[in-house]
Amino acid sequence: MVERKDIVTIDGPSGAGKSTISKLLAAELHYTYLDTGAMYRVVGLQVERSGFDLEAENGREKLVQLLATLEMTMAPGEEGQKTRVFLHGEDVSDAIRTPEMAMVASRVSAEPEVRKKLTEMQRAIGQNGAIVAEGRDMGTIVFPEASYKFFLDATPAERAKRRQQQLMEQGQRVEYGELLTQIQKRDRDDSSRALAPLKPAPDAVVIDSSEMSIDEVVSFMLKTVHEKKK
Repeated sequence: MVERKDIVTIDGPSGAGKSTISKLLAAELHYTYLDTGAMYRVVGLQVERSGFDLEAENGREKLVQLLATLEMTMAPGEEGQKTRVFLHGEDVSDAIRTPEMAMVASRVSAEPEVRKKLTEMQRAIGQNGAIVAEGRDMGTIVFPEASYKFFLDATPAERAKRRQQQLMEQGQRVEYGELLTQIQKRDRDDSSRALAPLKPAPDAVVIDSSEMSIDEVVSFMLKTVHEKKK
């Protein structure tokens, strides 16, 4: 029998609200929040900056070299703010939070070398438990022994609307149709890839947040965790 760990996993597609809800849930539980999506975005940003083509003959070799020298650190954001992320000492928190980088992150996350490297980092962070980990394969691959697993979803239309509002609040103007197309493509890419496809863990609680507020989702998750703890 697998020994369960005091870990909460929240998986789900892009734009489902995982980051916001994970931070709030971690604060309520007094756990550490692990933003794994940001980690993949950092790798994507470094690949973009390095200017090499993953599909080229020497693409895999260059990727392995990049991962060997990758220096990534993370720090909690101020109240209500996203996790601060640093690449080789540079704060890239804003640079990785664009729709374009979300697509790049989805692309690099399909690379076995990338997943192996980041999974090792994530498991090291979670070895002592008391974390809320959000991503695409937290409950299925990274922390299958987690005690509390959720799969957070919403319709593509609702996720595109939320993402547009979020970007507008940051002073960015992006067409709704463009965002919807990107989200639908990423859903297909993440769900159909051979390596760690996006899907709920067999023992995950699936939540459709399309008609739920953030507070309602957090309250439901808190109730579920506390009931399981008992």
